[in-house]
Amino acid sequence: MLNMFEVNETNKMIEQELLDVRTITMGISLLDCCDSDLDAVNEKIYRKITTVAKDLVSVGKEIEKDFAIPIVNKRISVTPIALVGGSACKKPEDFVTIAKTLDRAAKEVGVNFIGGYSALVSKGMTTADELLIRSIPKALACTDRVCSSVNVGSTKAGINMDAVALMGKIVLETAEETKEIDSLGCAKLVVFCNAPDDNPFMAGAFHGVTEADVIINVGVSGPGVVKTAIESARGQNFEVLCETIKKTAFKITRVGQLVAQEASKRLNVPFGIIDLSLAPTPAIGDSVAEILEEIGLERVGAPGTTAALALLNDQVKKGGVMASSYVGGLSGAFIPVSEDQGMIDAVAMGALNLEKLEAMSCVCSVGLDMIAIPGDTPASTISGIIADESAIGMINQKTTAVRIIPVIGKSVGETVEFGGLLGYAPVMTVNKYSCEKFISRGGRIPAPIHSFKN
Repeated sequence: MLNMFEVNETNKMIEQELLDVRTITMGISLLDCCDSDLDAVNEKIYRKITTVAKDLVSVGKEIEKDFAIPIVNKRISVTPIALVGGSACKKPEDFVTIAKTLDRAAKEVGVNFIGGYSALVSKGMTTADELLIRSIPKALACTDRVCSSVNVGSTKAGINMDAVALMGKIVLETAEETKEIDSLGCAKLVVFCNAPDDNPFMAGAFHGVTEADVIINVGVSGPGVVKTAIESARGQNFEVLCETIKKTAFKITRVGQLVAQEASKRLNVPFGIIDLSLAPTPAIGDSVAEILEEIGLERVGAPGTTAALALLNDQVKKGGVMASSYVGGLSGAFIPVSEDQGMIDAVAMGALNLEKLEAMSCVCSVGLDMIAIPGDTPASTISGIIADESAIGMINQKTTAVRIIPVIGKSVGETVEFGGLLGYAPVMTVNKYSCEKFISRGGRIPAPIHSFKN
């Protein structure tokens, strides 16, 4: 039962501290859409998505109205398309037709994004996987709402360095294909290690093959709420600080649980998970960087930043797990640059660089996210960055990812505008020394010794 104090407290978090439900994401299995005929595959995919998700947006809006809780995005994730289109697609252009079908279906049902134009290649690539990967630049250039992801490694399988080498080229090709809009296509492409099957956040969401036919996952976000809460703990010791973050995360997760249960009931779709991720926006007061600075850093990037982020991430997860039996996805703190005004300011001041962000990714929710780099960065250097992040994920048994944007025609010190929730970003310096010979070796980096659990 909720008492009046808790109702007023939640209202304050929503109205004054930017608490929102960042997304309701409907996961849809497309395994029953497989066919050897490409036209049939496209028809089945369109029909299933537009039938199953026809009420997703309207129900989301009803819940917003009934509970006065902002729901920023309504999204769909689908089975990795490399699996769905494997029998029908004989060339990259065939997969592009499926991307267009996904985009058309997303627009028909009114969702903001649809994720799952994906391939899972942590140990090796099938012909279909490689065809899909090679189709990504064209697919993202000719669609508006499709998001793509490729999982190139895992703790169990190691890192597929052939896929890593290929993805460096694909990221650069995607940037070139969308250079007229500041290489924005790369903002819809994520390269993962240890990708989860139930992530509701874009651009990395896909509907894992271990999931039910249709599910509802909810992503909650509240950096502003956490920052306001820990302002009351200024000067207090770490025990008080940790308790404050944990209790606040509990309250935020309960809001998400309410929305998830309502969406599940009204759509008659099973509830999957709550993803409690502190996902920032460019709005003032909605910043993970500002939380870290409130903890005691002069600027994010200063010595102590990684420790502060580790503390924050752990307490957020502890509070969330107490509030819901089904916490999953990527739960923790995101550290994107372009989507977080505090991160942007720290980069502009020279307090934060790519190497420090990599260190922070050892303890954050994901990895190197929404980082603009010079457009003339070599593909092998991008592959090296992907390999470094994948190694962090593989060794630490956590999800890591790279969403990096080589902005064609721009160099260090310039700024690129992405708009909306994607914000803007300064173009960051990349180490100028080559890793070409390392990346070109080919093959796999083996799984670490602690992966052998059987």
